[in-house]
Amino acid sequence: MSLKGIKKLEENIIELEIEVLADEFEVALEKSYKKNVGKMNVQGFRRGKAPRKIVERMFGEGVFFEDAVNLLYPQAYEKAIEEEKIEPVDKADIEIIKVEKEGFTFKAKVTVKPEVELGTYKGIKVDKVITNISDEEIDVELENVKNKYVRLVSVSDRPSQIGDVTIIDYEGFIDGVVFEGGKGENHSLKLGSNQFIPGFEEQLVGKNIGDNVEVNVTFPEEYKSEELKGKSAIFKVKINEIKFNEFPIFDDEFAKDISEFDTFEEYKNSLRTTLLEQKEKRNDTETEGKIIEILIKDMKVNIPEVMVEKQLDNFVSDYEQKLRSQGLDLATYLSYTKSDIESFRKMFKPQAESQVKTRLALEKITELEKIIISQEEIDEEYKKIAEMYKMELDKIKTYIPLIEISKDIAVQKAIALVKNSAIITMAEEKKIDNIQTVADKSKKTTNKKTTTKKATEKTTAKE
Repeated sequence: MSLKGIKKLEENIIELEIEVLADEFEVALEKSYKKNVGKMNVQGFRRGKAPRKIVERMFGEGVFFEDAVNLLYPQAYEKAIEEEKIEPVDKADIEIIKVEKEGFTFKAKVTVKPEVELGTYKGIKVDKVITNISDEEIDVELENVKNKYVRLVSVSDRPSQIGDVTIIDYEGFIDGVVFEGGKGENHSLKLGSNQFIPGFEEQLVGKNIGDNVEVNVTFPEEYKSEELKGKSAIFKVKINEIKFNEFPIFDDEFAKDISEFDTFEEYKNSLRTTLLEQKEKRNDTETEGKIIEILIKDMKVNIPEVMVEKQLDNFVSDYEQKLRSQGLDLATYLSYTKSDIESFRKMFKPQAESQVKTRLALEKITELEKIIISQEEIDEEYKKIAEMYKMELDKIKTYIPLIEISKDIAVQKAIALVKNSAIITMAEEKKIDNIQTVADKSKKTTNKKTTTKKATEKTTAKE
């Protein structure tokens, strides 16, 4: 193989002219002959036994040229880019220029990794939020715990009240006639949830199990069904059950039931520790994001579109996998969301561009800092991946090329270098106002989820 020339066609696109010489071509021609002679019918010879010269004389000198070229050009191209230390970011477009007995010449047009010019990547200045957990945050977490362990308990000794969950049968009438969608059986309705149209739930307050109640309501003028807007209706309702939410009592017994701790105070302290660790992890991630944002903001690079498109392919593939785990496919999802694949890809494009820039910046740092990866580090990384995916080590090595895993380790070292050299100023965390409102909303949302499953199936009586 001989590289005859390199030409820059445009930024990030080059053209290689590569020549394969006679001795290499002859080896490939002989391989092609042996592979194909058995398929050829040559008079006077048993199938597969005709000498190569006879076959070439009968079918033409170039009978094996195409097959031999296809055998050789990928190797010749790989050798050329390796020798010239060229980093392609896409498949090459191949054009065969000349083929003859003495060899062949071809051109390879390829998009290459762009040149990167970094700004300052050491000593980047960022703020990091001081990590602490307030009593209000503990209260919110305890509210979540309370809602998690709430129980619906049947009531038999009192009438219904706001906050109770009633199990009802109902049937609606307009001008004495039953209307479509106005009937339900054993429907779960939380009084005060405003799940049904105004006035409906209030008329069930103060009733007992077994009561038959006539509920008089008027559908709102803005109601979604044109046939029911502004109409007066009567619902005949039977109360089958009354239940209420029984919330746990926060004491030592509760702590023993749900945790490894003997006292509620110990359990509460464990919540604080967990929240602190979670927030610290979030803060670290956010700080790293700020550092990377500054790093790529100051870099100069002209990214080939194909690199962004490949990253978008990865996003789409990952999203499809998540959808499949939920029993959906991408086409169905796009149909539900009234979108298309072009709009979907466009939504992810800024994120894809940012990730490509980040990778290029970090790879440039590995080059500038001359980061070297040891065989021990490579072996450890392969082992870690094999354990993560529960696969044999040898199989992982066939899936992930050595050069790729080396690059990934080097990039992680580059991230660590940039982070460790950053100048981080600790900043006070902004106080959360109305944190109790957050807790109330959490409680309301949780309760709503537990009482409206059936209600979503019958919507006519709702606001």
